[in-house]
Amino acid sequence: MVELLQGNEACVKGALAAGCRFYAGYPITPSSEIAEMMAVELPKRGGVFIQMEDEIGSIAAVIGASLAGARAMTATSGPGISLMAENIGFAIMAEIPCVIVDVQRVGPSTGHATKPSQGDVMMARWGTHGDHRVVVLSPSSVSDMFWLTFKAFRFAEMLRTPVILLSDEIIGHMRTDVELPDEVEEEIPELEDVPSFHPFGGGKRYHVTGLVHDETGFPTNDGEIIEKQLKRLIRKIERHRDKITIVERLNVEDADVVILAYGCVVRSAIRAMYLAREEGIKCGVVDVKTLWPFPYEVVESEFKLIVPEMNSGLIADDLRKVRNDVISITKMNGEIIYPHEILEIIRRVSN
Repeated sequence: MVELLQGNEACVKGALAAGCRFYAGYPITPSSEIAEMMAVELPKRGGVFIQMEDEIGSIAAVIGASLAGARAMTATSGPGISLMAENIGFAIMAEIPCVIVDVQRVGPSTGHATKPSQGDVMMARWGTHGDHRVVVLSPSSVSDMFWLTFKAFRFAEMLRTPVILLSDEIIGHMRTDVELPDEVEEEIPELEDVPSFHPFGGGKRYHVTGLVHDETGFPTNDGEIIEKQLKRLIRKIERHRDKITIVERLNVEDADVVILAYGCVVRSAIRAMYLAREEGIKCGVVDVKTLWPFPYEVVESEFKLIVPEMNSGLIADDLRKVRNDVISITKMNGEIIYPHEILEIIRRVSN
């Protein structure tokens, strides 16, 4: 079945297909359509929608619903995810699966509510205190909003961790045709380093704490146990990178120049690639959909690497620990990076 959908609408449909039955949130541009549609659709399915007093209450309610066995999510933008930071850390430590959608806008602070940005990529990665790892997915199309939301729930449950879907205003508000499946099923495997989940009411004694704890769930002062616990929280994501890494490559096999992009900039990158190919320049595109943990292996080949971003060059800076010749294109004025801007750099590095 094909439907004309807005990105935020596709996100809701992906969540419902994944079995989401609880949503708590607070309205914030440019994510509000997700809450509006959830308020309509969840009651039809026996689910629960609740508008909380703020984003702190929203993520707390989502965590509580997840502990009770519901697949739960919230959606927000930059100021909201800032407020969620402490409870995201709690969910990481207590190993509580949940999905958090961040439809990015210009920041910091209130910034510009209706302008797109990619300024939250490091907030998503390091947005809570302590040494930890996260799973962050980055949709580059309306179709991605459906499928990556669906995947986000699967990854959250598979790894017992919060998963962030890092969208942006352009993808959230764009409308395109999306082919939707009649039904989606995907088995959730049991993984090494990931404990089994027993929700409240499931007949198990269950202690939950944000403190470092032992295998029974109770706090501990034992340094050996503390280090073992924290290393396992990191290892359970690092060990299973292959199961959560999603990357799409286009014309990379023979490319002398590769554009690595994510989110809404992917569309401009693909157009620039085709324009370059028409001029005889062998150019390819890498669309990174799993932003964290980052698949660094995609940049290890011998090609010239261009990274266009609607921020100050955050991913480009990170990639320089792998290779120091990254060519960064940045824009921070709330306007998308256009294909001709990328093409100009492609021409320059190809001469």
